[in-house]
Amino acid sequence: MATYAIGDVQGCFASLRQLTKTIGFTPAQDRLWFVGDLVNRGPDSLGVLRYIRGLGPAAVTVLGNHDLFLLAVAAGLATLRRDDTLSQVLDAPDCDELTTWLRQQPLLYREGSYVLVHAGLLPHWTIEEARQLAMEAETALRGEQFSAMLRALHPSGHLQWAPDLRGAVRVATITKVLTRLRTCSDDGVMESTFSGPPKLTPQGFHPWFDVPDRRNATAAIVFGHWAAMGLHLTTNLLGLDSGCVYGRQLTAVRLEDRKIFQVRCEETRGGK
Repeated sequence: MATYAIGDVQGCFASLRQLTKTIGFTPAQDRLWFVGDLVNRGPDSLGVLRYIRGLGPAAVTVLGNHDLFLLAVAAGLATLRRDDTLSQVLDAPDCDELTTWLRQQPLLYREGSYVLVHAGLLPHWTIEEARQLAMEAETALRGEQFSAMLRALHPSGHLQWAPDLRGAVRVATITKVLTRLRTCSDDGVMESTFSGPPKLTPQGFHPWFDVPDRRNATAAIVFGHWAAMGLHLTTNLLGLDSGCVYGRQLTAVRLEDRKIFQVRCEETRGGK
């Protein structure tokens, strides 16, 4: 039995299928961990959702910002942008089933020494604090606060974490951290617009994992969301967004021995 952590798929279903063949994935024996952003920008978000949902307990996924955007659009709380590719999902006969399934997925998953999250953790959050805060947001996402939470999250640029936040703004801000964080200041103020490579991080900010004295530094954190950074592997960091949807690679790491598997983006083969 092996567990493979997989980077941002973003609707690149052909690449995902090729990657599962490359690693020799067997659902009865192995498990796939997905860092979120299952959908959007790629051509077959519907195929990705149906496949991962169909794997049942053989798959674990956390929610990413694009997954939450799909939920917001499906609920009439946001509108599609020019480069979104979610219409296939929204028009599908099983759209309600798929979005209901998405709402049940966690924002943070912890197993053994590993923590799975889409974007990152604020430096002053311990792993246990992050888990408790994620559970608050997950409860809101699955319950009566669903609409209010997504309204507060779209747009999210103004949201900054503070322990005394309440209501929909509180759970939306927790969700922003877990699904959108790339850089922040030493005291945890998030920079909300930057998406470039780490070396170009704006002055006064750091990649979230480089903030001095980070309180969650002892866990092995598996994350995605940062395509411009690319594959980033250290003892306690597995950054797996290798930019498949931008024509690069889709990456899997076998957690038992940290072996790396990659496939070239199938969706852009032939110069498309």
